[in-house]
Amino acid sequence: MVEVKRGYVRALDLKHGRVDLTHGSGGRAMVQLISELFAKHLGNEYLGQGNDGAVLPAPVLDGKPARLVMSTDSHVVSPLFFPGGDIGCLSVHGTVNDVAVMGATPLYLAAGFILEEGLPLSDLARIVESMAGAAKAAGVPVVTGDTKVVERGKGDGVFITTTAVGVLPEGIEFGGARARPGDVVLVSGSMGDHGVAIMSQRENLSFDAPIVSDTAALNGLISAMLATHADIRCLRDPTRGGLAATLNEIAGQSGVGMMLQEKAIPVKPVVAAACELLGLDPLNVANEGKLIAVCAAVDAAALLAAMRAHPLGIEAAVIGEVIADTHHFVQLTTAFGGRRIVDWLAGDQLPRIC
Repeated sequence: MVEVKRGYVRALDLKHGRVDLTHGSGGRAMVQLISELFAKHLGNEYLGQGNDGAVLPAPVLDGKPARLVMSTDSHVVSPLFFPGGDIGCLSVHGTVNDVAVMGATPLYLAAGFILEEGLPLSDLARIVESMAGAAKAAGVPVVTGDTKVVERGKGDGVFITTTAVGVLPEGIEFGGARARPGDVVLVSGSMGDHGVAIMSQRENLSFDAPIVSDTAALNGLISAMLATHADIRCLRDPTRGGLAATLNEIAGQSGVGMMLQEKAIPVKPVVAAACELLGLDPLNVANEGKLIAVCAAVDAAALLAAMRAHPLGIEAAVIGEVIADTHHFVQLTTAFGGRRIVDWLAGDQLPRIC
């Protein structure tokens, strides 16, 4: 509870304090939480307007009005903190990436917090600071938001919903329905890191080499890819369902098939070992800092070089090609020379990984 003496509100105890219901009541305690924690770390000229919404400048590219791209995502990852990240940075990265893979430049974020009564304020501060660092690194400020508190036992610490708005120039049209036979499939790096990092944390598993989440904002990498002027058909971030689900979705949308080469798909040895131990297929495991690109074959080499020149694309690889297939199958040539179908799962083998 917040102690008030003659109009003075005692500062938040970020070391020992906990969220309580007054922090979501709309009164002084809520204003204090917003001003001393959220605004302190996330503050900028737009958030500082202090209204029910932020008034933002109209997007203009090359002197002309541009199209807007908007995406929203809710984040319920468990545990809140994991090797390589936490729910705060993840909530920024995931939504920024959803806008960036459309070919748009992410401009602004909105954030909604559902806090559970009893959440340590030290944990909340750590999450908000991480979120602020991720937003600053991505160059996408949080310009508006909302906070609610639910009773103890009615939540799970904190849930965060973020919405991103970006600007898309004329002439860029990425989409899952644009893949054509003969196109090349590329990935920006190793598969399965994020999902295995979460699962290892939950199961208290340790390995000779650390497994850390790949969570990252991809807008910088995508900007470097766009600068090549390669004929990119589609960009996607393979989150829930991993590589397998994403490629099956693209194949269905485009009415094509895909042929992948197992040897070409980057998977860290420690991730492969963990997947074998846990009975998982790394192609079905979520990523939070990787992308899939489908491009015309003639541009694949230039696009791959640009990806590898960026810190988030050092492990980029060509992993297969788009083929004609009326069944829209995604197939894999195995390391032993056989062939199998890469199907998507009926459900989620790793719940609450983002």
